[in-house]
Amino acid sequence: MSRAKLLLLAALLAPMVASPIPAAAQDAAMKHSGSAGDHSMVPRELIGAWTLVRCDNVYPDGHRVELYGPHPEGMWLIDAQGDYMMQIVRAKRMPFAANDKSKGTADEYRAASMDSNAHYGHVSADAKVMHSQILHASFPNWDGKSGDSGYTINGDELTYRVAKPSSGAAEGAHGEVVWLRVRS
Repeated sequence: MSRAKLLLLAALLAPMVASPIPAAAQDAAMKHSGSAGDHSMVPRELIGAWTLVRCDNVYPDGHRVELYGPHPEGMWLIDAQGDYMMQIVRAKRMPFAANDKSKGTADEYRAASMDSNAHYGHVSADAKVMHSQILHASFPNWDGKSGDSGYTINGDELTYRVAKPSSGAAEGAHGEVVWLRVRS
């Protein structure tokens, strides 16, 4: 998807991800959200539309495996309540020869599964640890799963680390996912 199309999509979706309460009130609510174990709030810095930069497995020796090939594409939308939807796809995917989703070959179905990742759920954070609760995912083993990931934001770039990737990575590898905030 071109940058222009992403900006248009972000502009159209902005009302859905904008906070319904003023920033000062949201900040006050976050400070008084309850106990240290309360993971119900999403920091304002996470709210918005994000476009994928990379999604890799990183090995102890430093080499990377691009899980969705070079220049993967994706969108991650997070609203003020922490509800999110995310989709990641390989930039160049193999179309089905029959042009019918129900009539793919085994290789076509495998490629379609391996070349995309989509899920939705809830995200919150505290102390630079992101807490995610996946409701449903294109990979059914993730339905209902939750997890914690350390994250950093540097300007408009958000990076989080997946300690134990479910993508067949060897022992000692970790996942690294980088997103760029979409600005209109």
